[in-house]
Amino acid sequence: MRYFLVLSEELNFTRAAHRLHIAQPALSQQIRALERDIGAPLLERGSRGCRLTAVGEVVAREAGELLAHADASQERIRAAVSGRQGQLRLALTRSARGGPVDALIAAFRTHHPNVDLVVRTGWTAHNITELLAGKLDAAFVRPPLDNTGLECRHIAREELLMAVPANHPLARERRITRSHIATEPVILWPRENAPGMHDLITRQLWPAHGPRIVREEPDDEQLLLSVAAGTGIAPVPEGRARALRIPGVRLKHVTAPMPTVDLALAHPSAEATPALHGLLSLVDALPGPSAAAPSTRP
Repeated sequence: MRYFLVLSEELNFTRAAHRLHIAQPALSQQIRALERDIGAPLLERGSRGCRLTAVGEVVAREAGELLAHADASQERIRAAVSGRQGQLRLALTRSARGGPVDALIAAFRTHHPNVDLVVRTGWTAHNITELLAGKLDAAFVRPPLDNTGLECRHIAREELLMAVPANHPLARERRITRSHIATEPVILWPRENAPGMHDLITRQLWPAHGPRIVREEPDDEQLLLSVAAGTGIAPVPEGRARALRIPGVRLKHVTAPMPTVDLALAHPSAEATPALHGLLSLVDALPGPSAAAPSTRP
């Protein structure tokens, strides 16, 4: 069909063969085969060249549209293979907004502008369920995770700060010790939302007997608003706490050993889509360890 389209433009077998980089007899053979398939002559041949028949004009018009569509499809396929096309379904844990995650998403959109990036926010436990059900391609999560078989790539390690009411005696302390907070009322989120992170925080900050939780809130913003209201104190990842900037809250460092939480990108162990490969390449380019490893609870 492409041979005929070139010939319909040149209306000369010699020039068309030259453009196609084939011998003229081979071109004539291809055109005769096409006419047999269609069941009608496409050209009227003469000593000065040839001209299209009525059927030939229809075939030339249709061939042009078909080949243009085929070329566009081929380009989309090449783009998909390089990760520049398709869809990437991504979830963020609620405490991950700001910092490296936003920078990674912005970089992905810059490098892969033709990918339909669908981003949603949810707790780590919900995001893991969605990943295992095939409803997501990847999720930014807070390790440690249950032994799900998912692969995790390390993104960052953040310091945990203690949020205290502005009028609380601890607000005057330069740094807070674990003995300071041992019996303080604590605001957290429900453990089932992110069991690994919840347990990691309580082990680091209340190693002896656990926190005295007086209130549970659905997200960091509501948690900090409760701190501002004087309900209690709350541990919050530094990036999220500073991004929210809730009035009436003071953020305090905790003495060594410094409490921390990790941020990772989790994805199924099966073959990644081209779009996901694009995101993983950006993650692997980050400084520090980011090698893939099966997720396990320590």
